[in-house]
Amino acid sequence: MNYPESLSDFHLTVQLIDNIDAGVVMLDREYRVMTWNTFMQAYSGISADQIMGESLFEAMPDLPQEWLQNKIQSTFKLGTRSFSCWEDRPYIFNFTNFSPVTGGMEAMYQNMTLTPLKALDGEYRHMCLTITDVSDIAKSKTHLRESNAQLTHLSITDKLTQLYNRGYWDSCLANEFDRCRHTQSAASLVMFDIDHFKKVNDTFGHIAGDAVIKSISSLLKKAKRQSDIAGRYGGEEFGVILPGTTADLAQYFTDRLRKRIEESLVKVDVRDIRVTISLGVCEWAPWMSSYEQWLECADSALYQSKRQGRNRCTLYQPTTEQCAAIREMS
Repeated sequence: MNYPESLSDFHLTVQLIDNIDAGVVMLDREYRVMTWNTFMQAYSGISADQIMGESLFEAMPDLPQEWLQNKIQSTFKLGTRSFSCWEDRPYIFNFTNFSPVTGGMEAMYQNMTLTPLKALDGEYRHMCLTITDVSDIAKSKTHLRESNAQLTHLSITDKLTQLYNRGYWDSCLANEFDRCRHTQSAASLVMFDIDHFKKVNDTFGHIAGDAVIKSISSLLKKAKRQSDIAGRYGGEEFGVILPGTTADLAQYFTDRLRKRIEESLVKVDVRDIRVTISLGVCEWAPWMSSYEQWLECADSALYQSKRQGRNRCTLYQPTTEQCAAIREMS
């Protein structure tokens, strides 16, 4: 039997749409389904017979209706293709991911292409949605991002304390110094170290010393604000940047931290170890020429605490020359 050429072409087109490895959905202006290929049937569990002529959004109520309708209408208006990437919206249709290559990902990640279809009279009356499974790409990129984030974290974090390491903390201090200089806003720098730490190591061993450092780091994390930047500056020395904080307010923080450490016990095996800390506080000032000078001033206040008997905090007091510079600036 000979069939008309147009019917034969239509038959081939239907086979092509049905066997393509992507979801193909054609909608009219009222969002009624006109085409629903095998891919869509397999992943949705809805046969073509069930959904043809029905509203897509009534048949699949878990679709992002408002977003998708706006996307379709804007595509009709422009008369050109539009796209949706999984990185902006992981999926349109809530399909389960069955691929063994992307194990661990429950949902199928999807890219979507919207193509307005022009009728013979030149009007756009139908829209073709092409849904592509990109779960493998999404998994690879997500894994790469997680790996890069982990590497970044490792590169800026002190392994023992999980605080920022010296190199990264130094860069944070330089940035805060520049911010203060440009905005003339307050910030304070706190430097502290563990009193008689060498004695702790010599008496109890380096494992106990590490336990003490970890305990103090944990108390520091609990005492600081989210905006504060804490780092391990040296073996038993720590630094904390307090943005938007005057020296007087910084002293509330240091007193609270000092008392918590003084009252805490570090348990190592059957031994209880008590330690104290000495602190120095220096508020940023316009006469400072560099972040290194800011750091020197905070260190100077720290060593003043040590000279005065330890387990205390000292606020930095400008020298005679610095006081003269302050008068000149004012």
